[in-house]
Amino acid sequence: MDNKLLNPLTLAYMGDAVLDQHVREYIVLKLKAKPNRLHQEAKRYVSAKSQAQTLEQLTEADWFTDVELDVVRRGRNAKSYTKAKNTDIQTYRKSSGLEAVIGYLYLEKEHDRLQALLQYIVQCVDERK
Repeated sequence: MDNKLLNPLTLAYMGDAVLDQHVREYIVLKLKAKPNRLHQEAKRYVSAKSQAQTLEQLTEADWFTDVELDVVRRGRNAKSYTKAKNTDIQTYRKSSGLEAVIGYLYLEKEHDRLQALLQYIVQCVDERK
């Protein structure tokens, strides 16, 4: 099966889980704090606003390959039938694009590329502190 042909919102669904797990591992090891503090910190990394900002940084840095950029575009342009919570639709769509490429890399078993992307995402958010 060609994973880049999967519904982009399905890829974003997978990518959301992968990013959330990576961020949780990162902050648990970094902070060694109580769950409420961990949750507050995690929101900085996985919010739609943060993901949209990170996608813009990645795009400006020409980080994505052509195939990955196509997945990002498909994820960003996908019509979601759920309402974006606490954000505008453009921000929500950008975050869906980032999640879609994460999901794509995960399903393609592109482990090195995925780890590089996840580390870059964390670095971008940390630099915005």
